[in-house]
Amino acid sequence: MIGRFREKFSSFFNNRWLVFVAAMWVQSCGGVGYVFGSISPVIKSSMNYNQRQVASLGVAKDLGDSVGFLPGILSDILPLWGVLLIGAIQNLIGYGWVWLVVTGRTPVLPLWAMCILIFVGTNGETYFNTAALVSCVQNFPKHRGPVVGILKGFAGLSGAILTQIYTLIHSPDHASLIFMVAVGPAIVAVALMFIIRPVGGHRQIRSSDGFSFSIIYGVCLILAAYLMGVMLVQDLVYVSGTVITIFTLILFVLLLFPIVIPVTLSFFRDQGSPAEESLLLNPDKQESSKSGDDAQDIIFSEMEDEKPKEVDLLPASERQKRIAQLQSRLAQAAAEGAVRIKKRRPHRGEDFTMMEALIKADLWLMFFSLLLGSGSGLTVIDNLGQMSESLGYDNTHVFVSMISIFNFLGRIGGGYFSERIVRDYAYPRPAAMAVAQVFLAIGHFFFAMGWPGAMYIGTLLVGLGYGAHWAIVPAAASELFGLKKFAALYNFLTLANPADETLKCKGTVCFFLTSLILSGLCVIAVILSMILVYRTSMQEAMPFCSLLQCYRL
Repeated sequence: MIGRFREKFSSFFNNRWLVFVAAMWVQSCGGVGYVFGSISPVIKSSMNYNQRQVASLGVAKDLGDSVGFLPGILSDILPLWGVLLIGAIQNLIGYGWVWLVVTGRTPVLPLWAMCILIFVGTNGETYFNTAALVSCVQNFPKHRGPVVGILKGFAGLSGAILTQIYTLIHSPDHASLIFMVAVGPAIVAVALMFIIRPVGGHRQIRSSDGFSFSIIYGVCLILAAYLMGVMLVQDLVYVSGTVITIFTLILFVLLLFPIVIPVTLSFFRDQGSPAEESLLLNPDKQESSKSGDDAQDIIFSEMEDEKPKEVDLLPASERQKRIAQLQSRLAQAAAEGAVRIKKRRPHRGEDFTMMEALIKADLWLMFFSLLLGSGSGLTVIDNLGQMSESLGYDNTHVFVSMISIFNFLGRIGGGYFSERIVRDYAYPRPAAMAVAQVFLAIGHFFFAMGWPGAMYIGTLLVGLGYGAHWAIVPAAASELFGLKKFAALYNFLTLANPADETLKCKGTVCFFLTSLILSGLCVIAVILSMILVYRTSMQEAMPFCSLLQCYRL
């Protein structure tokens, strides 16, 4: 009985759905940058900063949120628990020190030092993002779009989740929110850092995966609707402490509910086949054997690309026999030094190094398309309060809440529909990115027109379009350039995110011109995405490496 329980617990600990759920929890409190709008007034009042100085802190926050080269590099060197630990330490030191300064427990620091602390603290979330995405994309290689969309969606909701927890605490000291931002994500990351890792999940595919994803999507939609309702209720009417406690408990139940998936699969499902169980319980052994196979394959993949047409004319059995013979002769010749194997450049879908990816037009098309699309969306997000005021709306926080929720739905929906485009219609994933950028262009156009109700429509479309980018782009990058350097590629693409502009002026005419320009930039982004769609859709099947030409004696 004890042995059976240990076996099931080992199955549970190595279940890829457990890793996914743990990554969701880290992401749900890891997007500390989204809370900056709530903590900046506390910093401003306690430090006697003016708006320009607060804006400098905001720039440091945006840079910290986007510069992720170091976690991308470290993920190739350290285990993912080490990446999470570094992120937790940065988060704790950065925002913890800010809290000490704001509360007068340490000497006042100059503005440049405060900017460094904000940068360091916010940069910790890039480590959380990297560890979560790398582990789950490797564990769910056939569901990259949904996985990335869900994880990025929870990162987008983290601001609302942390704010709700702070509302429950209801501390009269507003600086305690900074303390919670410093300590909360660090505790969660450290508690879960040994769970979030690759577990050979590509070999744990089951027929129930579709239903499990449906459960996750259902939780996401309910969570988004619930948070939207709770925020509106707490903003519009007086709510007692007991009701706030109930609201927060329901939030925790929704966040914890997905754990039923790995629990059910591990403890309550029927006993699988011996082969399935061995694969599930020994992921390290799988990976080591896989690495050995990969090492063997490298010998035969580092060859020239040309394939003589006569190979395809041979019968299948004869072709395989001929290849096997040539492989054996080639390996022997390479070992004896009689032949030099030339390394070829990888093709789309194969594993690229960072330098190999940087010389590909596909990467730069994706980067500039993301820069124009997400940059225009971030411009609206950072200036939504001013824009709504210029159009005569007094209750600006409604639009801030709206764009947060639709940003979340855009990430969830972008991952889901981009997967449908790839699987059901065989279109490249960048086609979904072009659709998201069309949403952005139309949303900016509504902002420019200033028609009655246009603010609501524009907020909805920009939120959906901006959020969809962060589900589609990482998945598309992993499909084009492989998973080996996915962390570095993802963090390189995030550099396009802070390319927004700060809108200083007020008035409908000013935003008319600015919004039209942003709409035009999104149209250019659509064109770049369609060029990428054309390039990737015209690619032929992955080339078959012909040993008939590669073998030269």
